[in-house]
Amino acid sequence: MASCKEKDYQKVLHDPELYRVTVKKLNDIVLENNFPPVTASRNYAYANIAAYEVIAAGDPEHFKSLSGQIKHLPPVPRASKDTTVDYQFASLLAFCHVGNAVTFPEGSMDQYVDGLKQKAKDAGMPSDVFEGSVNYANKVAKFIMKWSKGDHYAQTRSASKYTVKQQDGRWIPTPPMYAQALEAHWGEIRPMVLDSTAQFIPPDPPVFNIKDKNSAFYKQALEVKLIVDSLTKEQKHQADFWDDNAFKLNVVGHASFATKKFSPGGHWMNITAIATKSKKMDFNTTVSVYTETAIALFDGFINCWYLKYRSNYVRPETVITKHINADWRPYIQTPPFPEYSSGHAVISSAAAEVLTSKIGDDFAYTDSSEMEFGIEPLSFKSFREAAKSAAMSRVYGGIHFKNACVVGNEQGMKIGQLVVEKLKLKTN
Repeated sequence: MASCKEKDYQKVLHDPELYRVTVKKLNDIVLENNFPPVTASRNYAYANIAAYEVIAAGDPEHFKSLSGQIKHLPPVPRASKDTTVDYQFASLLAFCHVGNAVTFPEGSMDQYVDGLKQKAKDAGMPSDVFEGSVNYANKVAKFIMKWSKGDHYAQTRSASKYTVKQQDGRWIPTPPMYAQALEAHWGEIRPMVLDSTAQFIPPDPPVFNIKDKNSAFYKQALEVKLIVDSLTKEQKHQADFWDDNAFKLNVVGHASFATKKFSPGGHWMNITAIATKSKKMDFNTTVSVYTETAIALFDGFINCWYLKYRSNYVRPETVITKHINADWRPYIQTPPFPEYSSGHAVISSAAAEVLTSKIGDDFAYTDSSEMEFGIEPLSFKSFREAAKSAAMSRVYGGIHFKNACVVGNEQGMKIGQLVVEKLKLKTN
């Protein structure tokens, strides 16, 4: 009977689908609380790392700790020898514990955690295993949270605001929100794999010159206008599909209301779910793939945001409405931060490189992530094709110049390849 009970709780708690559901729960909380894309990436990274470190501690034969691979991550504590731990269960709890600490309001995952614990008890987990797993999960989560506090995030909360200047070629707030610049100091956050936030920085974009119609700057602005003015149904679908606007302000007459979608990073967490499920990866491997992808997203946003606020480059909407056609509007809403380079292009390409390294470049899949927002699925022949689609969707949306998307795709590819090169999570 005891043996049957053990198999019962292991069957329930070691199911990789439970991990995917848990990540999706954090994704939903991030959406509900309007986390911008850069801070959302921090949530995913630390929560997944906490989960992975538990797995690595429980299965050192097949998985290697990130300590030492991420140079500033100290050795993660191990469970005491007299403690019995179900490492998959502890992994779920560690993920939630860290997710709870970085989301707002704190404690948003408490009810979900209570459900996980009840699931373990109902499935027959012995009390000593239950207590040992809960205690070890808490130990690792507290350790990861303490480590996270050294990433300069707290200091950026009180950093100086972006200074808006009415200067040609410089980013200024755009309608309808006219929101202040988002996370102007995110480039100061400590990366995990990059040698510095300034690594892989591409050449400067074309110099502002709107008077010369033969200039590279004028041509790129006109290109965006012409593309948006003649969008095909498929191009509109791509723009909507990859919009991933965490907080869109809709204005109808004198009324306004907000709508929310997953952030770009959240979208790639969903793609990771699709991929790991399709490939029937076991629990531990699933956690490792989520973790490496989340790290690529995290470093990608840091690198891109450093470049954005170094260049402070103007958005197409500002240029076109001021100098070409005052009545022109982009197809999707322009987000509140500088243009160069494209954040979605960078992080999509970075994530695609990680997923390609784990699954292959010939993995065809259908992404149904956006169906809950009323947007039809899109199918791709590979992750890299999806990343290029995400990049070009920003041109179709009218929020980026094409150069920023092409450059961003290349920038993200280098970041993703570096993550794959430096991090060796599986030992075989």
